[in-house]
Amino acid sequence: MTDSKYFTTTKKGEIFELKAELNSDKKEKKKEAVKKVIASMTVGKDVSALFPDVVNCMQTDNLELKKLVYLYLMNYAKSQPDMAIMAVNTFVKDCEDPNPLIRALAVRTMGCIRVDKITEYLCEPLRKCLKDEDPYVRKTAAVCVAKLHDINAQLVEDQGFLDTLKDLISDSNPMVVANAVAALSEIAESHPSSNLLDLNPQSINKLLTALNECTEWGQIFILDCLANYMPKDDREAQSICERVTPRLSHANSAVVLSAVKVLMKFMEMLSKDLDYYGTLLKKLAPPLVTLLSAEPELQYVALRNINLIVQKRPEILKHEMKVFFVKYNDPIYVKLEKLDIMIRLASQANIAQVLAELKEYATEVDVDFVRKAVRAIGRCAIKVEQSAERCVSTLLDLIQTKVNYVVQEAIVVIKDIFRKYPNKYESVIATLCENLDSLDEPEARAAMIWIVGEYAERIDNADELLESFLEGFHDESTQVQLQLLTAIVKLFLKKPTETQELVQQVLSLATQDSDNPDLRDRGYIYWRLLSTDPVAAKEVVLAEKPLISEETDLIEPTLLDELICYIGTLASVYHKPPSAFVEGGRGVVHKSLPPRTASSESTESPETAPAGAPSGDQPDVIPAQGDLLGDLLNLDLGPPVSGPPLAASSVQMGAVDLLGGGLDSLIGDTNFGAPPAAVTTAATPARLGAPISSGLSDLFDLTSGVGTLSGSYVAPKAVWLPAIKAKGLEISGTFTRQVGSISMDLQLTNKALQVMTDFAIQFNRNSFGLAPAAPLQVHAPLSPNQTVELSLPLNTVGSVMKMEPLNNLQVAVKNNIDVFYFSTLYPLHVLFVEDGKMDRQMFLATWKDIPNENEAQFQIRDCPLNTEAASNKLQSSNIFTVAKRSVEGQDMLYQSLKLTNGIWVLAELRIQPGNPSMTLSLKCRAPEVSQHVYQAYETILKN
Repeated sequence: MTDSKYFTTTKKGEIFELKAELNSDKKEKKKEAVKKVIASMTVGKDVSALFPDVVNCMQTDNLELKKLVYLYLMNYAKSQPDMAIMAVNTFVKDCEDPNPLIRALAVRTMGCIRVDKITEYLCEPLRKCLKDEDPYVRKTAAVCVAKLHDINAQLVEDQGFLDTLKDLISDSNPMVVANAVAALSEIAESHPSSNLLDLNPQSINKLLTALNECTEWGQIFILDCLANYMPKDDREAQSICERVTPRLSHANSAVVLSAVKVLMKFMEMLSKDLDYYGTLLKKLAPPLVTLLSAEPELQYVALRNINLIVQKRPEILKHEMKVFFVKYNDPIYVKLEKLDIMIRLASQANIAQVLAELKEYATEVDVDFVRKAVRAIGRCAIKVEQSAERCVSTLLDLIQTKVNYVVQEAIVVIKDIFRKYPNKYESVIATLCENLDSLDEPEARAAMIWIVGEYAERIDNADELLESFLEGFHDESTQVQLQLLTAIVKLFLKKPTETQELVQQVLSLATQDSDNPDLRDRGYIYWRLLSTDPVAAKEVVLAEKPLISEETDLIEPTLLDELICYIGTLASVYHKPPSAFVEGGRGVVHKSLPPRTASSESTESPETAPAGAPSGDQPDVIPAQGDLLGDLLNLDLGPPVSGPPLAASSVQMGAVDLLGGGLDSLIGDTNFGAPPAAVTTAATPARLGAPISSGLSDLFDLTSGVGTLSGSYVAPKAVWLPAIKAKGLEISGTFTRQVGSISMDLQLTNKALQVMTDFAIQFNRNSFGLAPAAPLQVHAPLSPNQTVELSLPLNTVGSVMKMEPLNNLQVAVKNNIDVFYFSTLYPLHVLFVEDGKMDRQMFLATWKDIPNENEAQFQIRDCPLNTEAASNKLQSSNIFTVAKRSVEGQDMLYQSLKLTNGIWVLAELRIQPGNPSMTLSLKCRAPEVSQHVYQAYETILKN
């Protein structure tokens, strides 16, 4: 009888009966009872009340029963941690059982019980299992280390399990090696900075030896690990490729794709002149073709990966066009993917075949597929110039079918063909105009309007055609309205006498009757152009258009290189890097292809500067096309602007005028009669002693004198740009302020295989206008493995824009290899200026004048400094003590500081002698800086 009977019972009082059965003396009865418990647990009933009774059944020699009990334990240990400790003893005993299956079962279950209390008891048994004589136990223990690391990383490091895992890479059994690699890869992913998989030629050799003998999933782990290795030269890369190539004929598609990933990555290092390079290209095609005979879901994954491979190296599959021809029973998602690849592989040699296929597809029944097929014909015309004539006649044949959606798609692609080949196929316009009435899709209507406007001088009744569209102007989509506006303006510029009324009508519709800002703006621009300078209008609107490029949907090169490193993963199916869809970004490392060898370089080397370039000039930074930060950072690397920040005073941050001239306005309103100059001149001891006219004078027991000047606290250098994200350039740094000047102390390390030169740096606009005060001076080329330290002076006269968080700084660094972007947070105390000491009278007036809702209170814990030491420490970072008093055993320090943009911050610091916690109250007209000032206080006092 099958086990289904355990799931059919619905008796009441079941728990009580099961309890009795679990405590039965008969082994068979016990086993039956545990099976019933597992069945109840599986269907979602709560059987946690039976925990002690089930755990008692662990003491058995019966492997089946033990497995069931362990299964129960894994499920309920989390909710019953105190009870789960009862099982620890049995685990320890089972880890020394003579049967290796039981030892492995115990260690596997231990890894699945995610209870902190228990983990430390499991270290000893795990250590023994990692060194067990049976490979089955060792391979299970290796995976257990990764699970344990996820629960308590510190414990795993302290117990030395990571070193034992590294030793297992040299194990004699290939399955143990594969699991050790899998475990280390998993741990390394969650800790990208740790160099756990320290691969070298010797360990690579061991992995390649194990590759031939382990199971298919073991092979995938090893291949993925190999893909992260950087061979030292092309000889080593070729040797690895030779040993990985046999995996291409594996039956498991995941193994094949992992092998393809390794080969695609290491091919970057091989010279194209090598015979082996050509052989490798030939070997890569058959396995990819074989993947297309699998079931549709696998075909789809394979096609998405092939799409990337074809964009990177089209020569691999250039002779395999036929396998991408669509079968009648392919699902739509496979059909559309195949179409995409057909266009990418289309060339003069195979275009006749491709067009015949596409024409066939255009008569299919599936609307989406037909649309894409018609579009594909247009893309072929644009890609292969010799085929354009044939493509246009094919499209005209399709228009004659009068099938609505076919006609509309054809018109959209013919517009693109006109853009690619001007003055060549305009004879077909008459045929297009016949189909005007059948167009109901915005994109097709917009395309037709563009054609009429662009070739208005060749169409006798262009004004009538455009007027017919104008009748329902307000019902059209924005895309059509914009296109219609432009087309009528073009028509007016070509035939001004006949179309005066028409252009006035469309301009008034666009500007006065429309609430779409884009349309209104375009309408006003045209109106002003036409009314002020018709010649300029002609030059702008009828300017010669650049030809459109062949492939408009190619993936941006740097992203493509990254996606090639993720072949066979979800990223290769989404065509997005993991950081775009993995939440929280934990364990997401940006990968990139190895640098190309000199002979496989497709363009001239970046090290060779153009002959006429003057050497003294700062090099221009050109952001990579499509880079998110490319347009954000206006990378104009001229010398930094010096002089006063003229625009600073008008910059708004949120609703608060952060740069509103300090306290000038306040001083004018108070009764103290203090001169406005008090804000800008540094407070002097004589001024501090001045009598206070308000009744609050007894608050202040003043300490006179200004502290001696020493530099403010400097944080240790941190890695801002890891080498893996910057093609081998690692940048570490920190910010310093010494005697009134701010600098960025940088350490540049070259971890790549080529020399780095032509360094330049630029900051994006930021909250306080930080900008380089001089060019980045790296005097000698930076050789591989060389480190250089330099200090970049900064000023605060750059462009201002409020950042989130306030102290965020986005930086672009350029060298001869590429442009790299990173962002870092600068500590606010580097912006505290030396004349930040306010006089007492001003302090009182200002404190009272700033509204109470602008006051923020913070706790600084674990800071056992006395008042004198705290005051001196803060003064060295330009936080000045204005006054001090003691109230009920508490010392109060009243302090002021001023930021480079004129914002004053007032503080009250309460220190209780003997108590390591301090209370900080901050008042400021721009409350958004308070949090960052508090962080500065904490940093200075604790270091």
